Amino acid sequence: MAALSTSQQNYINEFNSKDYLNTSYRANGGLLLGEWTGFVLPNLHETFTKGGVKGDTLLDFGTGASIYQLLSACEVFDKIIVSDLLEQNRAEFQKWLKKDPDAFDWTHIIEHVCELEGNRENCEQKAEKLRSKVKEILKCDALKKNPFDPVIVPPVDCILSCLCLECPCKDIKSYCNVLKNFQELIKPGGHLLISGTLNGTFYHAGNKRFNIMTARKEDLEMAFKDAGYEIVKVVYAPRIDKSRMDIADFDGLHLFSLLLPPPSSGRLADLMLTSKSLSSHSSGRKRERKIQLFVGGGG
Repeated sequence: MAALSTSQQNYINEFNSKDYLNTSYRANGGLLLGEWTGFVLPNLHETFTKGGVKGDTLLDFGTGASIYQLLSACEVFDKIIVSDLLEQNRAEFQKWLKKDPDAFDWTHIIEHVCELEGNRENCEQKAEKLRSKVKEILKCDALKKNPFDPVIVPPVDCILSCLCLECPCKDIKSYCNVLKNFQELIKPGGHLLISGTLNGTFYHAGNKRFNIMTARKEDLEMAFKDAGYEIVKVVYAPRIDKSRMDIADFDGLHLFSLLLPPPSSGRLADLMLTSKSLSSHSSGRKRERKIQLFVGGGG
């Protein structure tokens, strides 16, 4: 079993999910309210409507304890898989899913998305729709070739990842390796949506500081191309309000909509050989299981 990176172990030991949510998303004061939510929510809404990104299954990689990124997706995907490295994040997400009284209150974010969709009065229905679409909450490790090992996740129509990969990846090379591994999880012709911050080095969750990989525009664009994706659309935005740079020092935002092109005939043969090899290998591993998306949903 591969050892966790120092950064990952620090998250496991130090990260408090509720502190992060309160620092970032609490009503009337969260750092990421306004510029981040004002950027990512409309862009995801557009991606899942005018952008035509839809399908049977969406995999949210590095969900954290957040739901905002799934509120538009639940309208165009039948099934959603959420995932995170941290047990505390998965537990916090489960609280919201099960309507635990101690769960973080996302009402203000849900109202924002419903307003974007022209349906502000149906916020409760929106929350219930998302709950009904979440079918699995999985542990993931971005630095593993199979991030869900020992679970085998069938290829999905779309992977979504927001504010995640800068945390486990130490540099753009490891970031690119993660993107390459994602190819095994996406159907040919499927989509990868990545959104996050630019030029940041750290952020806080409560009074805890966490360092992140510095993501630069040119490095990200090169990484996506080198990993074999076609850039369908990219949106950048500068950070306007810099009054709280001591809490998080990013200076911009990005969202990439990417397509995994269908494999060439040679690549297809390689994939078939790899699939056959994986099948033979996994048959001898009793701990592995293939998830059943129609059974035991989280809603």
